[in-house]
Amino acid sequence: MISRIDLRGAAFPGGGIDRDLLPRAELDVEAALEKVRPICDDVRHRGTAALIEYAHRFDGVTMERVRVPAEALTRALDELDPAVRAALEESVRRARLVHREQRRADHTTQVVPGGTVTERWVPVERVGLYAPGGRSVYPSSVVMNVVPAQEAGVASMAVASPPQAEFDGLPHPTILAACALLGVDEVYAAGGAQAVAMFAYGTEECRPVSMVTGPGNIWVAAAKRLLKGRIGIDAEAGPTEIAILADATADPVHVAADLISQAEHDPLAASVLVTDSEELAAAVEKELEVQVAATKHVEDRIAPALAGRQSGIVLVDGLDQGLAVVDAYAAEHLEIQTEDAAAVAARVRNAGAVFVGAYAPVSLGDYAAGSNHVLPTGGCACHSSGLSVQSFLRGIHVVDYTREALAEVAGHVVTLADAEDLPAHGAAVKARFDWKVPGSK
Repeated sequence: MISRIDLRGAAFPGGGIDRDLLPRAELDVEAALEKVRPICDDVRHRGTAALIEYAHRFDGVTMERVRVPAEALTRALDELDPAVRAALEESVRRARLVHREQRRADHTTQVVPGGTVTERWVPVERVGLYAPGGRSVYPSSVVMNVVPAQEAGVASMAVASPPQAEFDGLPHPTILAACALLGVDEVYAAGGAQAVAMFAYGTEECRPVSMVTGPGNIWVAAAKRLLKGRIGIDAEAGPTEIAILADATADPVHVAADLISQAEHDPLAASVLVTDSEELAAAVEKELEVQVAATKHVEDRIAPALAGRQSGIVLVDGLDQGLAVVDAYAAEHLEIQTEDAAAVAARVRNAGAVFVGAYAPVSLGDYAAGSNHVLPTGGCACHSSGLSVQSFLRGIHVVDYTREALAEVAGHVVTLADAEDLPAHGAAVKARFDWKVPGSK
């Protein structure tokens, strides 16, 4: 059901781990680029008409407009199961608590008397937020995108989610309800690369945005790569992944359940256990057989995900090697189920989010920990962060110098300009004083 990789006794130069030895999903975004390019160009030139055509071709729906009517949002919230509404409200409350603490304050540094540099934090003016559809419905992704954007002070935001034939061409009603609950009234029935293109280029119904965030399939990732530069993006999200670093103290029932929880997303989802306990590995394998047999979505998602090359049990010599492995893997979600889990977690350098101990499963972070679940995948956690308030803020330096403050440093500026053979740079300073500027009278 799940393969093993035995790294015990293996020596790696400099103590590093060869990332190519570790499980990883194959995701050829580069190949997908050529398929999404004509779609994005078509949306650029034909706007809403192209979106309607792609909704019919890809989603099997017939629609006359892409923007979701306000009454559909209101109705979705009114008809939402009260228990689901209560759960979403608690998810929003906790997310706000965490993300509100991420706000940045402007700061002014006096470099010299009369010379200051202020760093201003300015929110992106307008953003497009993507909520995936397809195999599952993700109102939680609406929460995870909208809350940090709102807490950052973004003035204008729009949500896109794929149209559903089952719901008369509208996005899933729980998605619409989550938008209404959060006060987002600009929602579009658009999915895949065409939704990203709509945000990037604008249409008759949708004004262009400056940034697009949110997880999606390979076509969304490819469109983000293609249009990056015209728009800012959070990341090229790939299949979801969990890594669990565990020792003999871990409960195999918990470990197996958590591996299955990620495999449930997609047949390309990655579930990786890293352990120095062969006994735990064997117990988890047995527990997987028991739990998978009693689980929904086995044939179409869980079984192929666990059996795929992206999943596996990695045996290591000890926690030091285990930490090296999980740092090399740089998982989207990393659980630490070891003795003194907090101390081990404090040593982790590369992960989208770290879940400490037996009672902080990834599922908690998906919905109600207060953390954000839009996280880097595919090893990108070694250089990128998850979605946060900071994602929607831009730092702008404001330089304010008096004549006297500039005079004090003018000689250094001119010297450095000459050293770089950029004399006009120095001349721009000289022109403000009594220095002779070449060509001046």
